[in-house]
Amino acid sequence: MFHVDHGTEGTIALIGRLDASQADKVKSVFENITESKIIDLNKLEYISSLGLGILFSAQIRLKEKGHQLKLINMNDHIRDVFKYTSFDKMFEIE
Repeated sequence: MFHVDHGTEGTIALIGRLDASQADKVKSVFENITESKIIDLNKLEYISSLGLGILFSAQIRLKEKGHQLKLINMNDHIRDVFKYTSFDKMFEIE
């Protein structure tokens, strides 16, 4: 199961397993982001290559406009995925 939660302060939380079956839901959220956002990954259990691609596309688009995605609260597994794919160099991560 996967869920996107929009926090009261503009934070977006990704919860559950982000895989290909959730692509349309996630794309629609990230395609509508027009300014810098904090993405809370505290409850993200899994991210597929498709999920990484969606985040990367949003990051590239936002950087062209002087904005970015900041990723927070990664668990060790998700942090390893970002490290092994070198995506940790493309995002600000706390």
